[in-house]
Amino acid sequence: MGAMSEHKPVESWLTDMDGVLVHEERAIPGASEFITVLQKSGRKFLVLTNNSIFTPRDLRARLLAGGIDVPETAIWTSALATAQFLDDQRPGGTAYVIGEAGLTTALHEIGYVLTDRAPDYVVLGETRTYSFEAITKAIRLISDGARFLATNPDPTGPSTEGPLPATGSVAALITRATGVAPYFVGKPNPLMMRSALNRIEAHSETTVMIGDRMDTDIISGLEAGLRSVLVLSGSTGEHEVDRFPYRPTRIVESIADVVPLVEALA
Repeated sequence: MGAMSEHKPVESWLTDMDGVLVHEERAIPGASEFITVLQKSGRKFLVLTNNSIFTPRDLRARLLAGGIDVPETAIWTSALATAQFLDDQRPGGTAYVIGEAGLTTALHEIGYVLTDRAPDYVVLGETRTYSFEAITKAIRLISDGARFLATNPDPTGPSTEGPLPATGSVAALITRATGVAPYFVGKPNPLMMRSALNRIEAHSETTVMIGDRMDTDIISGLEAGLRSVLVLSGSTGEHEVDRFPYRPTRIVESIADVVPLVEALA
């Protein structure tokens, strides 16, 4: 068990979604078994994603189509974390939003008014159809004094045809035009991890983060005080790990290798 068992007992798990449980719509072997063994163990867990396009209900349906049965309440997105951040910082505020249902629904549910008239914030999320008109509006509102917030810094997102420009790329465009950098809520900001821990009333010392990217999942877990497992089924290859000044607690081939780990620590 190595370093995984040299600390306090593991009571909860956080796991990234893309590259760990699924590739696009396809389940990664072992993902369904991992969720099943977590539920049987009674351990608290959350599936995390920087994707702000979909609501938890949408994501549950997408995962279920791949044979992975994750409760809606066990899904935590950068859109939900962003909404929680806004509710903590400026309850009942206003925002101009570039994004899709995952983000707009989350903001509506915390009581935010979506408007393009002198909003408190410009909130940038992910969408497959970024509008030049909407980006221009965002630039003008930020130049007029609106605070700039973005759900995550990911420069590209996956698609079946190849990478697509994502929130980080569009944020860079807006920053270049305004001179104003956004506050990014999603990974690698450890705030995303802290909000997830609060969601399930877990503690960093007894929680493990599973991810496929050293520069988002593992670093944010580290900075939030969590142990971490890097799976090699996604973005970061084994040959790339030593390039980073930090290391995960464990490295495994895929989520299938985490199943016996959960069983042993249960």
